[in-house]
Amino acid sequence: MKHSLILCTICLGLAACGAPMERLGLAGPNADKTAALPDGGDADQASYDPVTSAPRPPAAARTVEALDTTTPEQRAAAVAPAAAGARVLGTTVVSLGSATEPGLWIKTPLVETEMQGRVKNPATGKSSTVMLIPIEGPATAGSRMSLAALRLIGASLTDLTSVEISTLR
Repeated sequence: MKHSLILCTICLGLAACGAPMERLGLAGPNADKTAALPDGGDADQASYDPVTSAPRPPAAARTVEALDTTTPEQRAAAVAPAAAGARVLGTTVVSLGSATEPGLWIKTPLVETEMQGRVKNPATGKSSTVMLIPIEGPATAGSRMSLAALRLIGASLTDLTSVEISTLR
């Protein structure tokens, strides 16, 4: 009886947490599409950008190629030279973020709101358009970058890489 009560408590606790349920494959097919904006719009539509967004990789994906779901067209658009007027925000050290989170993005404390920007790898000279996503922490804290974006700028997936971040606005 005691074990049943403990098991039920754990299950109810996990039911309140979306991320663990999704990792266990128990979240519904539209679980990540339920967030709505105050104006009635869909959160996915507000941050969707055809260059930086991509579909989720299949659950069975295990290789870098299978996890990177960006299209050749998206990759070409992302590495195209940016228009003049970009404002450099600073330099940060990046590591690989969640490899199953699709798209071209960087989660960094250098921004306060989500916006489109660019990252440049000074070691290779390569740069890419990405979605800049704010995270908590001091500006000197590290950042996490998508697998697809790391590949485009020629950065190692296992090492820490210093990158320059700029806005496109």
